[in-house]
Amino acid sequence: MSTHAHTGPQEEPHRIAQAATTATTAPRLTKPTLSVLQVLLNAATDAPPWGFSICRDADLGSGTVYPILDRLMEKGWVRKWDETEPHPGRPARRFYELTGTGRQMATKAIEAREQKRARFGLRPAGGVA
Repeated sequence: MSTHAHTGPQEEPHRIAQAATTATTAPRLTKPTLSVLQVLLNAATDAPPWGFSICRDADLGSGTVYPILDRLMEKGWVRKWDETEPHPGRPARRFYELTGTGRQMATKAIEAREQKRARFGLRPAGGVA
């Protein structure tokens, strides 16, 4: 007798629906998360950011950035891949980019943040040049 739980056809629609809503539900949009999203939004498509560059550009530590990237990947907002070209003297870089859904959701999140800041008379993030 098997001790494994049975996953019948009746459970499949629930799993599909759950996967579909995961990508559209926002992770916690804290200031650090919004900073990481801004870095990813600003990245050129031919020069995707890697972990350390995201830390540097978001001005956040790796202990903050990598958990954020993990949560964004779980939500389907970000994808990653390892560098395949030669990289003598250093480890391979892991690149990150927003998915189509991630780009849409990140843009909405950043716009909502800017609208909220404007309502309260706050300057745009990043200060004045």
